[in-house]
Formats: sequence, C-alpha cells, structure tokens
Amino acid sequence: MESMAGEAPSLLKMLAALLFVLGLMGGLALVLRKFGFSGRVSTPGEKARLKIVESIPVDARRRIAIIQRDDVQHLVIFGPEGETVVETNIGSPDNKAS
Repeated sequence: MESMAGEAPSLLKMLAALLFVLGLMGGLALVLRKFGFSGRVSTPGEKARLKIVESIPVDARRRIAIIQRDDVQHLVIFGPEGETVVETNIGSPDNKAS
C-alpha cells in the first residue's frame, strides 16, 4: 500500500507537467494566430493562389523574389529592414507576345 502512496505525487507531477505543456502549446497557437500565422494551407483539390516563382540571394542579408498571386506577379526584395516591392503587375513570360 505504501508503494502506491509513493507513486501518487509522481503521477500528480506528470499530470501537472502535461497540463503545463498543453497550456504552452495553446498560448503559442494564440500568439501565432494574432500575428497572422493561421496555418492556412491549400488542400490537394484546391488550386493554390499564391506561389514563389523564383527566388535568389542578392547578398548575405537580402533576397529578391518573384511572387505570383492568381495571374499577377510582383518583384519583391526581402531584407532585415523589411520588404520592398520593386515592380508589380509583371506578366508571366508565357503570357508575353514575342
């Protein structure tokens, strides 16, 4: 009987640790949702509206990318100070007439 009494505090500690970890996960989910990381991912049958067409590093701190939404492409530079739209409404290469 004494061995079961010795296990009760250990079981309570494990339960408290589990509740603490679940609380941390819930709090992190709320923080991510508040900052716009909703985790929305297109389903396999759904056509993705947003994609990165091409991306290359400019230097050690900056990267330039062509981002496409629906049929419109945008040229964007990403860096530690933020992002800058360089050009917008770029037609895709297969839509241009020669």
